[in-house]
Amino acid sequence: MATAAVPTPTSAPVPVAIPVREVLPWAAFMGFLALFLIYFVGAEQGAFAIFSGNGVHEFVHDGRHLLAFPCH
Repeated sequence: MATAAVPTPTSAPVPVAIPVREVLPWAAFMGFLALFLIYFVGAEQGAFAIFSGNGVHEFVHDGRHLLAFPCH
């Protein structure tokens, strides 16, 4: 006789607990890093420039256009 196509019941998977205290410092660090990178891609020129010259502007120039930041 053939076996049934209905699977046999198994135990339900147990979700893994993610401790917020371990994730929070990494989330804060990644948020700060994201803001830092967005600043350099989007605002590092003109009156708000930390570095003088066009070095940073030219380094992230194509990224500005890719992310739709105006620079000209």
